[in-house]
Amino acid sequence: MNTSESEEYVYVRERALLAELIQRMGTAERVAVDTEADSLHNYFAKVCLIQLSLADEHYLVDPLCGLDLSGLLEALAETPLIFHGGDYDLRMMRGSMGFRPRREVFDTMIAAQLLGFERLGLAALIERYFGIKIGKAGQKSDWSSRPLSANQLLYAVNDTRFLERLADRMRGELDERGRGDWHRESCRAMVESTGRDHARDPESAWRIKGAGRLTRRQLAYLRELWRWRNQHARSANQPAFKVLGNQEILALVQWAESHPGVPLHQGPRLPRNIVGAQLTTLEEAIARAARMDEAKWPEPRKRDREAPRNDCIEVINALHAECARIAKELEIAASTLAPRAALEAIVRSRPRSVDEIMKSAGLLRWQAELVQGAVEKCLRSARSS
Repeated sequence: MNTSESEEYVYVRERALLAELIQRMGTAERVAVDTEADSLHNYFAKVCLIQLSLADEHYLVDPLCGLDLSGLLEALAETPLIFHGGDYDLRMMRGSMGFRPRREVFDTMIAAQLLGFERLGLAALIERYFGIKIGKAGQKSDWSSRPLSANQLLYAVNDTRFLERLADRMRGELDERGRGDWHRESCRAMVESTGRDHARDPESAWRIKGAGRLTRRQLAYLRELWRWRNQHARSANQPAFKVLGNQEILALVQWAESHPGVPLHQGPRLPRNIVGAQLTTLEEAIARAARMDEAKWPEPRKRDREAPRNDCIEVINALHAECARIAKELEIAASTLAPRAALEAIVRSRPRSVDEIMKSAGLLRWQAELVQGAVEKCLRSARSS
C-alpha cells in the first residue's frame, strides 16, 4: 500500500497484485474507472494508467510495465462501470486494448447535464456534493514517463475515489426528477458511439481552424505545411502542436504567400527546434506550394451540412425558440435537449412521428418525445402560412 495524506491505494505493477485485483473484481457489484493517456506528449496516444475504485478500495494499474491485462479487461467488461466523461476513456481503452464494456455504464458527466448543472467537471461535482476540493495539478502530466511521482498517483486516484458515492447521489436525483430513463438511454448511446470507427477524411484533416478565411492559393500553402508538420510529428512521436502550432502555421501561410522566393530565415520567427533537416524540409514544403499549378490548389470546403433555405429559417427559429422554452422549464441546456443542427434536420425532413424525428435528427427517444409537440406545432404553422 502507498499512503499520501492518509489516502491509500494499491499500485499494480506486479503479477501477484494484478491476480489479487482480478479476484477481488469477481465480487464487486460495480467499479469506478478512469484512465490517463499521453495525448499531450505523444503523437500515438495510448492509455498509460488505469484507475479503479471498488467501494473504498482504490487501484492504479500500470499498463506500461509489461503485465498481461487480458484477465482484468475481461473482468471489467462483465462488471457495471462508472465513468465521468467516459466517451474519451472508452475510446482510448478500445484503441489501446480492444476493451468494450458489456454491462451498464453510468456516466456522471451525462447525469450532470441532465440535472441541468452549469459546471460539469468532476472537481466541481465533488465540491458540490461533498464540499471537497481536489487538485488539478496532474492534468497536463506526461503519464507515459516513468516513474510516476507520488503527487501524480494521488491526483490519479482522486479521479475515481468519489465516483461511486457521486453516482449514488446523482442516480437518486435523476430518479426523483423522472430522468433515470433519459440517463440510461444517453449512457447506452455514448457507449455505442465509442465502439464505432470514425474515419478521418484526409481532405478535411489539414483544414485547421481559420482555414475557412484563406484563399485557394493560401490553402495550397496550408495543406503542404500541415503535411510537413504531420510527417515530422509522426516520425518523432510528438503531438503536432509541439512541432508547430496552428497559429504559427497560419502566420507562415500568410507570409509565404505574400513573399514568394524570400528566404525563410527572413520570415516569421520559428520555434527553436526547427533546425537542420526539419528546416530544410519545411523550406521544400513552401517551395512545393509556391510552384503548384492553380488547377491543383484546394477548393474551399463546402459546408458540412446543407444550409437551410430562406423559407425554412423562420421555421427553424420558431422551433429553436419552442425547444429553448421547453429546456428552460426542464432547467437543462437547450443544446442538451436538441442541438440546433438537429432542429435544422427536422425542418428539412418534416418528420411525422417520434421514430421519424429520431431518424432524421439523430436524437434519442427521450429527446424526440420531449420536442415532438413543438415539432408538430411549428411544422403545422409552416404548412398553414
